[in-house]
Amino acid sequence: MIDTIKKARQTSKTLLELNPQTKKNVILDMSEEISKSKKDILSANKIDMQNAISLSKAMQDRLMLDEKRINDIANSLKIVANLQDPIGNVLSGWINYAGLKINKVSIPIGVIGIIYESRPNVTAEVASLCLKSSNVCLLKGGKEALNSNLAIIKALHKSLEKFNIPAECISYLNISRQDVKKFLKMDKYIDLIIPRGGENLVKMVSNTSKIPVIKHDKGLCHAYVDEFADLKKALDICVNAKFSKPSACNSIETILIHKNIADKFLPMLKTKFDELKIHIKGCNQTAKFINCEKATNKDFDTEYLDYAVNLKVVSSIDEAIAHIEKFSSSHSEVIISKNEENIQKFLNLVDSACVYVNTSTRFSDGGEFGFGAEIGISTNKLHARGPMGLNELTTYKYQVLGNGQVR
Repeated sequence: MIDTIKKARQTSKTLLELNPQTKKNVILDMSEEISKSKKDILSANKIDMQNAISLSKAMQDRLMLDEKRINDIANSLKIVANLQDPIGNVLSGWINYAGLKINKVSIPIGVIGIIYESRPNVTAEVASLCLKSSNVCLLKGGKEALNSNLAIIKALHKSLEKFNIPAECISYLNISRQDVKKFLKMDKYIDLIIPRGGENLVKMVSNTSKIPVIKHDKGLCHAYVDEFADLKKALDICVNAKFSKPSACNSIETILIHKNIADKFLPMLKTKFDELKIHIKGCNQTAKFINCEKATNKDFDTEYLDYAVNLKVVSSIDEAIAHIEKFSSSHSEVIISKNEENIQKFLNLVDSACVYVNTSTRFSDGGEFGFGAEIGISTNKLHARGPMGLNELTTYKYQVLGNGQVR
């Protein structure tokens, strides 16, 4: 492991010497190689799926690849390839009192370690984003997706070889849990760690790492249906945000309903959720309007990633915001309302990475934001927050041009 990481560090300058057009061509070729390797990737994924029968349905859904999903991976790489290069851009510039020309210029972070679970698409998408931003990536996927990940890495390395780029620029670490802990101490060689996965993984990485961490934490997302909501619109949004892909981190887990519309809206939700076989847990007030299992504080603190949802009746927008502040993972929240004052209050006071008005939280996604792909959805506040694309994989330095000035 240590030799791989040292070699990866040494190759970081190779990426700095690649011009934007070359990087674009490499990623487009990666897209083609993914498509060409479709049969091999699907065969590898079949083995992983056979070994995953004991995993939850949510984990199995994240792990599963089919022809459409591989086509989606290939297409996302094409989009990344055609995005503006984020490196070498002058972010700001000025001339100081001494006549020095000072430019603030975007540069790559350096070597980035990504630790993730299940999703094989992350392997290709993260690799493309890191290459486009001239970062070396060290990928540590979950053992449940090992065969799929290695098949994808093989395809990506074919492209690197064609362009004489060292394979270590995209390194895959097939290491034990104990070695992961050693990996997290290697701040001499690694500049940033990004964990993507369940709460336990993120907590372990955060508590163990000597390297700066950008957390991509669980998605405890909320919808608040205000007393001034369009109830038909609210129903459509809540159904989409829960049912379209419950295994996604941008799926809502709790719906908060203002007491003044509870008698009308809760039966509407109940009818639709029963039809979709979504299990409902509700507060005591909710149970006065519909039949449901009683929700506990533990339920409100649970990321189901499944066909289950919590319902709570609140007396005001302030109570809704307080509930979100207590239980949210700072991922994505939405208010459904026609009242501008309440909308602005929600936007200003809810402290999450993505705050929505009258639309589904399922839009919390790098592709939907126009980033092509994403490293993940950061729940941090520093450096990067929300869907993390190319620009969030850069930092900056000051280039100062003089002509003999001394101080």
